[in-house]
This record gives sequence, structure tokens and C-alpha cells, in this order.
Amino acid sequence: MLDARFVRENPELVATAMKNRNFPWDSSRFSELDEKRRAVITEEEALQAERNAMSKSIGALMGQGKKDEAEEAKAKVRAINEKLDELAVAHREAEEAMHTLLMSVPNIPHESTPVGKDETENPEVRRWGTPREFDFEYKAHWDLGTDLGIIDFERATKLSGSRFVLLGGMGARLERAIINFMANTHASRGFKEWWCPSLVNRETMTGTGQLPKFEEDLFKTKDESLYLIPTAEVPLTNIHAGEVLEASDLPLYYTAFTNCFREEAGSAGRDTRGLIRLHQFDKVEMVKFAKPEEAYDELESLTEEAEYILQQLGLPYRVITLCTGDLGFSAAKTYDLEVWLPSYNDYKEISSCSCCGDFQARRAHIKYRDPENFKGTRYVNTLNGSGLAVGRTMAAIMENYQNADGTITVPEVLVPYMGGVTVIEPE
Repeated sequence: MLDARFVRENPELVATAMKNRNFPWDSSRFSELDEKRRAVITEEEALQAERNAMSKSIGALMGQGKKDEAEEAKAKVRAINEKLDELAVAHREAEEAMHTLLMSVPNIPHESTPVGKDETENPEVRRWGTPREFDFEYKAHWDLGTDLGIIDFERATKLSGSRFVLLGGMGARLERAIINFMANTHASRGFKEWWCPSLVNRETMTGTGQLPKFEEDLFKTKDESLYLIPTAEVPLTNIHAGEVLEASDLPLYYTAFTNCFREEAGSAGRDTRGLIRLHQFDKVEMVKFAKPEEAYDELESLTEEAEYILQQLGLPYRVITLCTGDLGFSAAKTYDLEVWLPSYNDYKEISSCSCCGDFQARRAHIKYRDPENFKGTRYVNTLNGSGLAVGRTMAAIMENYQNADGTITVPEVLVPYMGGVTVIEPE
């Protein structure tokens, strides 16, 4: 959430940022609401001062025996109170209107975020590994998994409908192995592991920016009091909602594995086969809380953590920077990691690592104190990154490690998590 004062004092900067983000920003609407709100506050303060002065005079008038003048002053105080009651309603309505407007506005891109219209203008930062050249006719993971008997899409559809998956035997074990490997790796590298609820309330969803913007993408309970999380970023970030942290404790590194749920509204026809775009999927997430001056260094190290997982798995990938036209709602800067998938003959997103500045912290009211450097409190900066999307990791392993006889070699780092299994064979 943007600071109203910042928007008021930087109209051109905000207008340019929204233009670069392809967001329909109405600066006149903001100015109208802001002026109305400030006018109400000014009138309230003037009347409160008048009432206070009038109230003080009543006692003096009574002491001087000026009863009629005292009664007249009391009548004026009652009239002022009635007017203040009216202004309180107007103030609340003005605040709510401003809040509603600002809640719909995306974050300001960081100065290092490249300007671009859409995903076609995302610059590549680096690559790691070389895509494998096959000397046999390779299979897409959806065919490979079906032939091995470790993925069953037909029965998943029978159970739940389209865009769900059923894993069996070594498929289920591989999914679990990937989760444990990722969670253990992050924990060993300084991230505190959490086990989070999969259902959260509306305030929690609002804190990280999923609401109100992405209402149609969320699964929710019948009375809409609880929502299924689309990512562990939501509960992890909101662990400290409404709290004041100590500067000496920052940065904080958190990680969690969760099931994730997304309606995938608006994605009809995209990635309809396989494990790439499902309504329910597994993900290991990383979240950081940092001081503002350290946040973008923390983004670099967060991205390296996600890269480390891919490197340990031996999966070729590239890193791109999202341009302004492709940037997520809450992010100020984002690196996407894209893993090589032979079935697409291309790189496919497997992680997004973002710095949100104080955007989410304002929504969730997460601050910190640093008495040695400033008085009072300030908002922390929040960061998040996939470490990694498990289903997409499984797809990449299956396709990149497949053999001519239809089996799959298990990456060396996963063998201990697979109970010593080195090759996945037909079941």
C-alpha cells in the first residue's frame, strides 16, 4: 500500500510509475479524495479548538455569576458537538474512500527495475548450466509419468476435476523427497522453518496484497471468512502483522512448505497439460523481513538461495528481471528463475524472488524500532521468493533426467531422500 503523503508530494513520479506499470491511474480522483479528507480534518480541528475554549469559559462565567452567558456558551458547545458528530462520519467516509483507492494501486517499481511493456521485454541477467541434447526421442513429463505409472491425471480428474494431479508410488515419493530436500536446505542455510495454516482470514490475505486485487483467483469458504492460501508468503509475512520488531533482530529469514491453491482465473488454455499450472500444488517459500537500507542486498541473496537449489539439482536455468509492465502487484523489483524444460524447448518460470519495500508492511502494519538511529518506529521491508515450486521442479527433473529406456535417474542430492533409490522404473 502506498503512503498517501508520498503520493500527494510526488504526483509526477507516481503518474509515471503507474504508466510504466500499465495501470490506469486517476490522479484527479486521488486529489479530490485527499482534499476532501484534509478539509474535513481541518474543520474538525478548528471546531475542537473552539469547543475546548468555549468549555473552559463556561466555568469562569459561572464563577462570575453570568449564568445567561454560561448557558449560551453551553448551547454553542452542544451545537459544535453535533457538528463534530457529522464531521466524524464525513471523516470516516473520506478515510475509507482514500483507503479503498490506495488498496487498489500497485507498488512503485524500484529505480533499478527496467521499464518495459510486458513479459517480452524482461531482460535476461544470467544463465547457469547447459540444456541437455538427447540422442533419443525424449518424452514430455506428462507422458513419461503416465508411462511409468507414477502420475495419474485421469483419476485426478475423476476425483477433483481438471488441473489436479494424482501421484503414486515413486511419483509420491519423489514429490516428498523434493519438498524435504528444499526445506532442509533452506533451514541449514539460516532460514527458520514454519508449519503454517492453509486457511487464513481476509485481513491476512489483504496484508500481502492478494485482496482485494486477486479475489477471483482465490478459493474461499462459503461465507468468505477464510481463504485457501495461494502461497506460503501469505501466512509467513503476516506472522508479524501488527507488531513492532527490533532492529537488532533484523533481518529475519523464514521458510515453509505448504499446499497452495489458485483458481487460475484468466489462464484458460495455458499450460493445460502436466504439472505446470494446477489448482493445487506444493511449494517451498522463503520470506525475509529487512531494514530498508539492506532490502535490495537481501533480494540478491534471496535469489541466490533459489538458484542454489537448482544448482544442487543440476537443472539448467536462467534469471530474468521483470520489467515494469510484468511486475507483480506488490513487488518493487522481481527476479524470475526459469528452468529448462525440453517439452517446451524453452525456459519456464520456477521461482519469483521479489522485494516489496514497505508496501506489504503498510498493509499489515509491520514496523521496527531502532533507537540508536531514529526515534519512534518505521516500516520494515518484506521480501519473498519460491524455493521452489515443487511440481515444476518435479517436471524439470523428470524431463531432464529421463533415459532412453523410459526410466528416470534420480539426482544425486535426492537419493538419500528417496530411500536410496537411484532410478525410477515402471511400476
